[in-house]
Amino acid sequence: MTQPRLLGGRYELDGVVGRGGMAEVYRARDIRLDRIVAIKTLRSDLARDHTFQARFRREAQSAASLNHPAVVAVYDTGEDVTDGTPVPYIVMEYVDGRTLRDLLRQDRRLLPERAVELVDGILRALDYSHRGGIVHRDIKPANVMITRAGDVKVMDFGIARAMADSAATMTQTAQVIGTAQYLSPEQARGERVDARSDIYSTGCVLYELLTGQPPFTGDSPVAIAYQHVREEPIPPSQIDREIPPWADAIVLKAMAKDPAHRYQSAGEMRADIQRAMSGMPVDAQTMAMTGDYGQGTRMMTAPQTSGGPATQRSGAIPPYEYDEGDGGGRGGRRRAAGGGGGNAVKTAMWIIIPLLIIGGFITAGYLVFGSKDTPADTQIAIPELTTQKGTYAEQQLKRLGLSVQVTQEFSSDVEKGTVIETEPPAGTKVDKGASVKLFVSKGTERVKVPANLIGMPQADAMAALESAGLRGTVKARNSAKEQGTVIDTRPKAGESLEKGGTVTLFVPKELAEVPSVIGLTQEDASSQIKSSGFRVKVSEQPNEQPAGTVIQQNPGEGTKLPQDTTITIVVSTGPGDTATEPPPSDEFPTDDFPTDEEPTEDFPTEDEPPADDNPIGDGGLG
Repeated sequence: MTQPRLLGGRYELDGVVGRGGMAEVYRARDIRLDRIVAIKTLRSDLARDHTFQARFRREAQSAASLNHPAVVAVYDTGEDVTDGTPVPYIVMEYVDGRTLRDLLRQDRRLLPERAVELVDGILRALDYSHRGGIVHRDIKPANVMITRAGDVKVMDFGIARAMADSAATMTQTAQVIGTAQYLSPEQARGERVDARSDIYSTGCVLYELLTGQPPFTGDSPVAIAYQHVREEPIPPSQIDREIPPWADAIVLKAMAKDPAHRYQSAGEMRADIQRAMSGMPVDAQTMAMTGDYGQGTRMMTAPQTSGGPATQRSGAIPPYEYDEGDGGGRGGRRRAAGGGGGNAVKTAMWIIIPLLIIGGFITAGYLVFGSKDTPADTQIAIPELTTQKGTYAEQQLKRLGLSVQVTQEFSSDVEKGTVIETEPPAGTKVDKGASVKLFVSKGTERVKVPANLIGMPQADAMAALESAGLRGTVKARNSAKEQGTVIDTRPKAGESLEKGGTVTLFVPKELAEVPSVIGLTQEDASSQIKSSGFRVKVSEQPNEQPAGTVIQQNPGEGTKLPQDTTITIVVSTGPGDTATEPPPSDEFPTDDFPTDEEPTEDFPTEDEPPADDNPIGDGGLG
């Protein structure tokens, strides 16, 4: 028997429960404390890379510093030597539950109240980590666990760095870390990030909980990242009319492109959610919902815990102030004292210089190619919309300047309300204003069980089911009705089921002829009766015939009965012996064995006369 792998002489690995971009997660048992834990190890193919090792150790350090009920706890860290290479590992709390991603796949969308309740749990974890100077940087449904008790736990602070780190940009590793569908604009641009990046990602998660779909989709991570930078999300209430205005307001404020226009802390967003749950107006509703949050009526501030640049600590984001007379617009905005005017100039230069370069390329392109007729420049590539909600897909196409024709179709493979395909297909380039057919699923087609199946010949009933788009299966029951005809169905006539579903047709069991066994030995008689498909019951009585000879049978020979019916035979014990059992009754034989068949109306009740086609006469044996 193979011994389980042991880490650090203490942790017995059970099996892999998850894999990430740079690590594997195992379920394990701490043999010292006899408890179940989760262990994350650096992937073996990356263990030899010193850069990955350093990043993994940084994850362990940042995660181990967090101790909060809404954060997956870290118990221990260490290194295991595999093939001569040290492999770092982290021992974490094992959470018995499922991820928010699993919940979304099952329920698609949640009630607004339940959605914000879950997001409140995420914000509790972020509020705690931000106060400790740690940004998560990868908030997404797959990193949020829901325990069996319904509690929220945020995990995988694997790409978090202390906000006090002066090298807190992601351009230095030449990669954008985090899932594209939940990236903040500043992450997508490779700029410095702070706690407000997590607020944006949380807004994206809330958007998906409310609508069942992420705010932006695309053919590639780059295409999605571009939308995070340049496109405004469709308000959730335009996708689902039942979503209340306060939910729109909270989501859109959290997802503001400019970090200054978002909630400035997780606690501020939590407060707005709690106001909404109390029936009070949320602060986000006092801001313009067009995306120009600079026109608001409220000055947004952050907790004043220390001075310094905004990227150093989450509690040290300087508030914005506005000059008198500017109406609170963007033109009069400036940083508060101590906010660092030099940083503002540098930020402006980082924005202006790329814009000037891009503008130069556009101007040069126009001068070179502007005089030529280039109809391809005005064409639009149809995006990939399959698996998206129909309303969302229609809005996306209209935003591209295309005319949309929606066609509803039944589909057994695609969920109701979801896009099946487009015509022309995704990737096709069409002129602006062209018509695109959007095929949306109506769900699985349902059909009714045809009427008048009872009494039909079996073959005709099967044909009727096939014509209705259903399948038939046949089961036999004891019945005196005509052989080969349908006596009952399940489901009943008129009931509906999915197209292609199965209807059970019940028909009478096949009748067999009772053989003549009088005069045979008990052994031979029993053999003949069983070979005809019947059961045998034996009784004995004295008779002049030799012992062991059959002297009576019930029912008599030639009677046609359903198979499995019990045939009673009387066997002679010889002259003068005392009978051990009474002679057989002339009554209709019954089955001695219990059956799970459903009762039918085919046999007469106490209030009904026997049917004319009763195979046994009232006289019994002659």
